Amino acid sequence: MELDKMDENDWKYHGEGNKSLVVSHLQHCRVLRLLKFPSEDSAHTRQTAEQAFRHILNIVDYSKYVMKPLLEEKYVHSGEVVKLPLDFVRQLSLKVQQERPELRCDKVMDTFSGCGLCLPNLTQLPLHHLRDHRPPICVEIKPKCGFLPFSRHITKECKRKVCRFCMHQHYKLANGKWKRLSRYCPLDLFSGSKQRMFVALKNLLEEPQNNLKIFKGGELIFSCKDDAKQQPELNDLIQHLRPYFSHINGLYNGHQPGKAVLNEFIQVICSALLSGGDSNRSGEPRKVHLSESRPHCEASPFPRDLLRNGNHGLPKDSVLAKILQVQMLDNLDIEGIYPLYKRVEQYLEEFPKERNRLQIDGPYNESFMDMVKNCPAEDDGSVEYAVGKVYQYRVAMTAKDCSVMITFAPDEEDEEQQLNLEKPRFTYSISILDLDPKPYEGIPHQYKLDTKIVNYYLRSTQAPPPSSLYKERQECTLLFHAV
Repeated sequence: MELDKMDENDWKYHGEGNKSLVVSHLQHCRVLRLLKFPSEDSAHTRQTAEQAFRHILNIVDYSKYVMKPLLEEKYVHSGEVVKLPLDFVRQLSLKVQQERPELRCDKVMDTFSGCGLCLPNLTQLPLHHLRDHRPPICVEIKPKCGFLPFSRHITKECKRKVCRFCMHQHYKLANGKWKRLSRYCPLDLFSGSKQRMFVALKNLLEEPQNNLKIFKGGELIFSCKDDAKQQPELNDLIQHLRPYFSHINGLYNGHQPGKAVLNEFIQVICSALLSGGDSNRSGEPRKVHLSESRPHCEASPFPRDLLRNGNHGLPKDSVLAKILQVQMLDNLDIEGIYPLYKRVEQYLEEFPKERNRLQIDGPYNESFMDMVKNCPAEDDGSVEYAVGKVYQYRVAMTAKDCSVMITFAPDEEDEEQQLNLEKPRFTYSISILDLDPKPYEGIPHQYKLDTKIVNYYLRSTQAPPPSSLYKERQECTLLFHAV
């Protein structure tokens, strides 16, 4: 990519999150990630060029020196910081503005610093894999936290029984974030049980919210609608998927029921998520189990009578196992972390110059990683222990908010990386993205939010008092309440 010959017409809008906007190149498998600012701050962004460069460099370093060693190199693409021509960035901002969702336009693209992050386009596969007219399908999943907290610091017992995602749904519904509850439960996806994973993915398709997007040939074809009022159209998705599962024609006398297509599609995703484990002598993949945590969430829609205490678990080298192991660095829960955060804050008030030595604001390098890995096992009252646990919590929070990209395309040849499916066969790749560092200053907010979510869940799920309306009508014995 020749930075001095950048042309905005070679790029198209790809998507955006809360803090950055992404454009993809029309010809090359590359994307650019550019920072965003609140609209009211745009007049002051001229002062932030150096800050923008440091911010993006921190993202790269955090990915390279912290998340990549923990999650395994093959899954993580750190990218590189690039300095872009300002005229190109300004023209690009004007070009993509009309394609941006209205709800995201409260922020503007950084057109003053010229800093960006260049990454591979993970919705595509390298050209040498493509021997078929059907473009790659990419599934982006934000799986969220895959275990129930087991910390002795927990004060509300419901946190040991119901996962954070399921509790948070009620709070988001009440605040108007979503119009419908999602029936997806992360613990089902992380269970390693194909039955439970199937149910979890099916529920994601029915109510994707911000947790599922599907691309075809790099184009977004399925996601939550911008206004959150409409449900995504599954029939449209089925039409996109039919050519990839034409082998089921014979099974249904030339017809391809939509349910069968979706079922096959979910099986492909499950196979990819469970792939990557090495085998022992018996040929069975080694599994990762959650011995310290309940294996299921009480709010999950998965039928209780189908739950088994069998040898379920994730293959040791699967992408979900890697993510889960990093998530479980949070072994104190926010209720145990918050007092340690206050210990660090009190220490910094007394010794403000220690902020640099403790790398509160970075840099994210090998010494930062040492503090994450070598935190004392027991609390000795030191600030080093508190800092180490706070950093472990921040790393775990990144893993709880990351995304998994599964990109696959039909391939008839025996490639080294292929899913063990009967027909058809797919070449695939799996990556982990959204691995930005979580801010140290965000811990008080996380503590308050946790309290709000738990308290609201407890209030909203209490059984309503019996109504006096039916006391005189004894024949009315059945009352139905919305669940």
